[in-house]
Amino acid sequence: MSIPIESAVPLLAVFDVPRSVAFYRDALGFEVANTSKPFTDAKDDYGWAMLRLNGVELMLNNMYEDNLRPSGPDQARVAAHADTIIYFACPDVDGAYATLSEHGIAASQPKVAYYGMKQTYVTDPDGYKLCFQWPAGSN
Repeated sequence: MSIPIESAVPLLAVFDVPRSVAFYRDALGFEVANTSKPFTDAKDDYGWAMLRLNGVELMLNNMYEDNLRPSGPDQARVAAHADTIIYFACPDVDGAYATLSEHGIAASQPKVAYYGMKQTYVTDPDGYKLCFQWPAGSN
């Protein structure tokens, strides 16, 4: 018997929650659906945030307890983030690329992978890779 699950929500450990919230909200269009209590009065100064866009959910969590983080991220830890790729079903890959470019975000030129998916890739502020993809020729 299988477990009756209906969805999955990735949780990304991030160095600077306000910076990450701004990236996902302001550049990608996610809305902030829920947060932990703010640490300060500074904008988006949460330890955790749930983001939502068109039914897709993503959680961001401060990688340091009580917001006590060092002056810079641990590069070894951030390097491991490159092993994580979140694939978003995106019917308009060219439009996603244009939007990312308009926000000054370096995205790869859209291209069709050998397995038939048109894709553009971007890296978020913490080194996590994001891929916006759709079957080539289906829209």
